[in-house]
Amino acid sequence: MDFSIIRIARTVLHVVDLQASRKFYVDGLGMIETESDENHIYLRGLEEHSHHSLLLKKAEKAAVEVLSYKVQKEQDLDEIEKLFISQGLKTRWLAKGQQHQMGRTLRVHDISGIPLEFFAEMTVVDRMLQRYDHYRGAKIQRIDHVNCAVPDVQKAYDFYVNQLGFSCSEYTDTEDGNLWAAWLYRKPTVHDQAFMNGPGPKLHHFAYSLTDRLSILDCCDCLASMGYATSIERGPGRHGLSNAFFLYLRDPDGHRIELYTGDYLTSDPDLKPKRWDLNDPLRQTFWGHEAPDCWFTDTSTFMDIETGDEIESEEPLLKQRKPEIMA
Repeated sequence: MDFSIIRIARTVLHVVDLQASRKFYVDGLGMIETESDENHIYLRGLEEHSHHSLLLKKAEKAAVEVLSYKVQKEQDLDEIEKLFISQGLKTRWLAKGQQHQMGRTLRVHDISGIPLEFFAEMTVVDRMLQRYDHYRGAKIQRIDHVNCAVPDVQKAYDFYVNQLGFSCSEYTDTEDGNLWAAWLYRKPTVHDQAFMNGPGPKLHHFAYSLTDRLSILDCCDCLASMGYATSIERGPGRHGLSNAFFLYLRDPDGHRIELYTGDYLTSDPDLKPKRWDLNDPLRQTFWGHEAPDCWFTDTSTFMDIETGDEIESEEPLLKQRKPEIMA
């Protein structure tokens, strides 16, 4: 592996109503609007110095255009292209400036068909970390991870660990030892990329890190006061897996966002992955209400990097089911 992926860096979503999305993400969640035009809104967290970590694009139908990773240097992009070509996977270059405030970018489909992009350069802006006069809603700090449903978690795991250089912090397997879900990281936290068994490829959720648990409760109060109480899908609660205090929300287009705080450091090279049995009730919910059915079944559709068409999903190799104790 002759390249270095730093972290998950942005999500690009297609949304139907930009004004409705702005009200939810900026007024409700407290994200910073870096800039916008009639077809785009560029958002970031208070801690972030990159131009944006969430791009909302006006479209006729909601979908996920791409998930983005930042790399250390420009040359990494060429090495990553070689890897994907050697695997027979689709690639596409976007020149510097072709995407607003971004340098040269490589778009690819991974081994599961997920549209990814890799970039080294994005315009730098002022951090708002100590601009406490801008803290509102959830006081969102930074992008943390994405979670995708894929039909073959083992295949996705092998590609990301063996080819892209990710490490595993925690995983879930079945009674037969089949890999059901995996939490993989490049930055020194629990995950940048998670995979779960299900029809896919689909985006289950993208997540932002907060400073503390109280920020999640403040967000609930803010959303309810704005009429968004029904947007709260699951939580607040605490995961057993990752130890994180969480809240899952659905935005006006149905995309799922997780607000997340309280996980742990993974920088030690001798850290061993933690195994969870699929039927362990503490795995998903250390405490809190059980996840609703829609949390298991509803996902967002990905788009092809060349045609822009929706990517058709495949049924999972393993039978899709809730943990037996929860069923």
